[in-house]
Amino acid sequence: MTQESFIYSFVARGTMVLAEYTEFTGNFPAIATHCLQRLPSSNDKFTYNCDHHTFNFLVEDGYAYCVVAKETLGKQISIAFLERMKADFKKRYGGGKADTAIAKSLNKEFGPVMKEHMKYIIDHAEDIEKLLKVKAQVSEVKSVMLGNIDKAIERGEAITTLADKAENLRDQAQTYRKQGTQIRRKMWYQNMKIKLIVLGILLLLVLVIWLSICHGFNCAK
Repeated sequence: MTQESFIYSFVARGTMVLAEYTEFTGNFPAIATHCLQRLPSSNDKFTYNCDHHTFNFLVEDGYAYCVVAKETLGKQISIAFLERMKADFKKRYGGGKADTAIAKSLNKEFGPVMKEHMKYIIDHAEDIEKLLKVKAQVSEVKSVMLGNIDKAIERGEAITTLADKAENLRDQAQTYRKQGTQIRRKMWYQNMKIKLIVLGILLLLVLVIWLSICHGFNCAK
């Protein structure tokens, strides 16, 4: 992938574009602005296809974040860029300058930042796609687990029964841990007992040898 996968981007308050960035010429800004004026006001993500390009929007708390990308670039990659750009924009301007800024007044400040985020996302697109796949798999497993619980309830197993089963499993785990601790302590005591016995034997041998030496010395006299 190259940076050309992203064509144009902007941040808007309502329908007023506060900052935009592109290195290309074309009618992308006009189409994106037209889409912006027709976006629902609810917080959500929207994607429109036009002339082999996608116009991706993230709307949140009265602000709209947009990126135009080549159709070959996955939608989730564009959304990842929008999430990253939104987080940076809110960190820099949220609750302050952004609320009073006039049209395109943040171009000089935030335009280069958009460029950096575009480059970062494209350079890490493969890693991002892998991460998204893992998240999707986790969500799928979670859905399956919830589905199994629903089926168990449909079979007549009450929530309390399921809770009891979970409690029993936890109790069993605690019992296993206690047994393991007791076994480790027992082994430690046994090892100490053996060490003390060996130490006693060694001391006894030393005493016997010392007495033998003393006896031999007395006999020599």
